[in-house]
Amino acid sequence: MSGLTAAQTLPYRQGVGIMLIDAAARVWVGERISAPGAWQMPQGGIDRGESARTAALRELKEEIGTNAAEVMAESRGWFSYDLPPDLRTKTWGGRYRGQRQRWFLCRFRGQDSDIDLAHPEHPEFSAWRWVPIDELVALVVPFKRALYAEVVAEFRKLAVPAV
Repeated sequence: MSGLTAAQTLPYRQGVGIMLIDAAARVWVGERISAPGAWQMPQGGIDRGESARTAALRELKEEIGTNAAEVMAESRGWFSYDLPPDLRTKTWGGRYRGQRQRWFLCRFRGQDSDIDLAHPEHPEFSAWRWVPIDELVALVVPFKRALYAEVVAEFRKLAVPAV
């Protein structure tokens, strides 16, 4: 493949992301333990033989300790991001250039006390909060901002307060 860098020939890791909204249509974000000041929505890989929807619900339970959510919508397509060069060699053993993700909009049906960051076997977040959808993109690491902007654009009209 002429003209491609070594990184561009690497595959994308298949994954899911979840925009979890509360009754006021605020979005859940967690601060990464490994990157203080970096916030993100729950996300993770799709296991072999697993549907994207099943993976999304599993990731909510694994990452934030709750399954008190219902799927409202699934993204029409896949979104991707490339890891910066300094992270590419450290993340996932250097096997992937980034992630290709299917996103889900989910409504949180529990109480804030149902979210348990200490629950996961391998905790990823040190803190969490609900934020207005318009503040979301500015909170994430720069290399994920374009993807988050696409997710916000797709789900904005659906992410409305519960009635």
